[in-house]
Amino acid sequence: MNSRERFLATAHYQVRDRLYHTEMGPFPETLARWREEGLPPDSDWEYYGDYDRLELAPLNPHLCPVFGYQTLALEGDYEIYRDTDGVTKKQLRHASPAGMPQYLDYPLHGRQEWPLLRQRLDPTSPARLPVHWDSLRHGYAHRDFALGINSGSLYGWLRSWMGLEGVSLTLYDDRAFIEAAAADITEFLLAYLDRALAGVQYDYAVFWEDMAGKNGSLIDPALYRSLFARHYRRLTDRLHAAGIEIIMLDSDGRVDELIPIWLDLGINWIYPMEVAAGNDVVQLRRRFGRDLRLAGGMDKRVLAGPRQGIRAMVEERLPLLRAGGYVPGCDHAMPPDISWENYLYYRQLLRSVAP
Repeated sequence: MNSRERFLATAHYQVRDRLYHTEMGPFPETLARWREEGLPPDSDWEYYGDYDRLELAPLNPHLCPVFGYQTLALEGDYEIYRDTDGVTKKQLRHASPAGMPQYLDYPLHGRQEWPLLRQRLDPTSPARLPVHWDSLRHGYAHRDFALGINSGSLYGWLRSWMGLEGVSLTLYDDRAFIEAAAADITEFLLAYLDRALAGVQYDYAVFWEDMAGKNGSLIDPALYRSLFARHYRRLTDRLHAAGIEIIMLDSDGRVDELIPIWLDLGINWIYPMEVAAGNDVVQLRRRFGRDLRLAGGMDKRVLAGPRQGIRAMVEERLPLLRAGGYVPGCDHAMPPDISWENYLYYRQLLRSVAP
């Protein structure tokens, strides 16, 4: 089987020649450690995982143009800056790429700033599609790998532009604005999808939300359904009409209370399934059956520990690995407490599993 055939067989619980392998990858600090511990300088970590080729088409549904990165102040060891989403942050000047900044301000506080931000959601912007899009589309018709389309976000984007506190308070103070903004974003995404879907048969679509924490959803699920479901339905209907059956959603945190909503909307593949947040891929499969596909779910904390724990974790997931509808992987980017030796052992175990 080629990689595309293997992906589709996994997604549809069909017979495969082997497991489908993909991974979010290591943090830069992790990669530096692995170099010190044996990863050759002329090689790459991906060569050791038997990974399949999985790609998103190089499309741009984000703010366009982005805000220019701007340093606003230097205060001792700290930099205050505005990022490309227009968010003002404060961070140690020599912090690692994985370091979390302090969030100081956001470009959107309510309806007064929305018209200016909405201007950056013009579906006709030339940069929505790459320069050589026609050539890429021609090549995609003959591909042997799974190709996906980035389909944007609703709640997640508003949370990013307003901050969690900002969007939460606005849901109480001016719910009508949130409803109007969600409708505007949906209209933009539908127009963007009309351009992006033309002439390409995609294998999957991806939404990004990041709308949960360790204890559950960042918004009451009933409120989320009442505000956003009808808009998501329009988007998933458009994707289904284009022949896309696998619709993924990327959200950190504990998402079990949101999964029924997503399944109702046709979103049927969730990742990265962080174990520390209470996500148990084995239990979720028992609860939701084959309607739900999963990826990730390998506890990063276990991957940093003794080998017997890694083996036990893989063995616990054997029924999912063999049934399909599940792609194993670390439950987010791999942190630097995972040794090169443990990474190799973990990937060897997964390569040894017969589907």
